Amino acid sequence: MDFRRKTRQRVERKAEYENLEQKYPLNVTIYKLPPTEDIKIQEFEDLALERLKVLRIFDLAGKKGFRLLSDEWKEFINAELLREGLKDYLRLCDGGSSHTTSSTKKEAELQARRRDYISHFILRLVYCRSDDLRRWFLSHELELFKYKFSSLSSNDIKQFLELNKLNYVPLTEKQKDEVKDGLYESTTGHSVAKIELLDFYKVPFTQVYDLVRGRRCFLKDGYAYVNTNDFVSIVAVMQLNEIEHGLESARRRIKEIETDERILYLLKSLHTSYTGKDYTLNKEASVPIESLDQLSKKSFPLCMRDCHDHIRAKHHIKYGGRMQYGLFLKGAGVTLEGSLRFWREEFTKIMDCNKFEKNYEYNIYHNYGKKGSMINYSPYSCNKIIQDSIAPGDAHGCPYKKYDPSTLKTKLIANGVSAAHVQEIMSYVTKGHYQLACGKYFQIVHESLVDVGINHPNQYFEESQTLMGNRTEKKNDKLIQRKAIKRNANDKSMFPAANDDDELWNIAETQENQYRSQQAEQTAWDEDLDLTAIDC
Repeated sequence: MDFRRKTRQRVERKAEYENLEQKYPLNVTIYKLPPTEDIKIQEFEDLALERLKVLRIFDLAGKKGFRLLSDEWKEFINAELLREGLKDYLRLCDGGSSHTTSSTKKEAELQARRRDYISHFILRLVYCRSDDLRRWFLSHELELFKYKFSSLSSNDIKQFLELNKLNYVPLTEKQKDEVKDGLYESTTGHSVAKIELLDFYKVPFTQVYDLVRGRRCFLKDGYAYVNTNDFVSIVAVMQLNEIEHGLESARRRIKEIETDERILYLLKSLHTSYTGKDYTLNKEASVPIESLDQLSKKSFPLCMRDCHDHIRAKHHIKYGGRMQYGLFLKGAGVTLEGSLRFWREEFTKIMDCNKFEKNYEYNIYHNYGKKGSMINYSPYSCNKIIQDSIAPGDAHGCPYKKYDPSTLKTKLIANGVSAAHVQEIMSYVTKGHYQLACGKYFQIVHESLVDVGINHPNQYFEESQTLMGNRTEKKNDKLIQRKAIKRNANDKSMFPAANDDDELWNIAETQENQYRSQQAEQTAWDEDLDLTAIDC
């Protein structure tokens, strides 16, 4: 595998989509061979972020307790894919689209298949690093595969079997008649008339342990009779084996791949990256600091309400809390002038103005991109807050994670949550689903039936303000942050923050200067990335 920069003779290529139908004949494929085309670095990053968003939707569906491939599970997945603007993947999961006749729609479907195929191999490079990452990736890749396969028609399934040289042949009508009583009894949820229209396959029972365990197939003489709808259990095992083999291959060669600096940071940080809306600067609304006390009671997530209450009570907060809460206020709509006034009024209750200006004022300007490296820093996402290390006495962090159950229950009750609702929230907390607990808290506080998936404190704030009628919801507001990972590489929030002195800013400025000096090499960095090297 070789990602080193090299000058290669360019050859004339046919139209991009001319051979796509031959490469990707169906919406479902076994990921055997790596892609053999060159792509731009930007597309490499876009495809990775796009697929990560898809897998996170499947992860969220599982955490909410929906049964795989159930109607409510499919409704949730489809709604989330549509909400996040992932129409390519929604198209792949739509069984009817495989018979599209319109040339424009057919081309869009072929492009969707291409993006699906390439992005899978990119994420193998991300998730080959540890057992935990591999398990997460395998689980949700198989869910995506099963969903796409379940949408195939009988003819599509036969074509899939032929393309992959799988010797499975449906039973003839005579063979079905011989075991029809067993087929009727084992195929639940369908009428006799519907069962007679289904294709059934006779396979060794050892290939469908999950169906045997769930009593979802007819067994006779060591063979299982599997209907078309459940046939995915057979091919899913093949897909699982292919992905496991590919992840192991990627693990062995990852050090070699990482010699390419263009993709090094992306591969290492993608799993924990934030892929939602950019809240770096709020240009839609201005929040006066006089309203913060009132807003904190309902429109602040618990993590930010903790910080606000701590500041009001102690007139001080440690560095981690200042970063977490200060950037949140900026994203919510507090101006630089308002932020300076808020922090100065609180801190000067226990110190003089000179000390505040010397030790704390620079930090505020820096967060707004007005001093130092001049980077406009992004507010922390839920992932970032959950993963932060919390020391004794710190007010920041995720309250659902950092507090012991007794303390958390007391705090929730103090915020007006009833005992019954506290138990609902705690049911998520005990399972480690902290963002779902935050979403449930949102529903309870706002007395809303809307199930909100919380991924960012500023999203919580905006959803609250919209629900309360203080802001209007804008369409197409969900954007993939293609530069977020690169920006984080220069974000001072990634550095240890024990002190607030100038050394921290010197580090940030040095890194920014290095970053700017690298821009002269941008032409070389924009060379196509050779995907034939991803042999995993």
